Amino acid sequence: MEDLPVPGMIKRYYLVNPKDIVIIQFIIEGYEGMATVTTVDSKRACLLISIVETWLDDFDGLVEDLRKTFGMEEMSCPS
Repeated sequence: MEDLPVPGMIKRYYLVNPKDIVIIQFIIEGYEGMATVTTVDSKRACLLISIVETWLDDFDGLVEDLRKTFGMEEMSCPS
């Protein structure tokens, strides 16, 4: 049995409307194995999304739709 390389994770941060956190997490994590969503700061509604690198193109397409629908805004790493 051959060892397959483990894909890396790409981390991105987004600001969203606090009322949209749950639905955005539900949508993204509904794509099994694509990404995980962690709420970094619930008051500012800052999300950390960890994307499996082999899913990056698909994620970019999904997040473009989420930006249009929910106004997600990518940000640099919070301090």
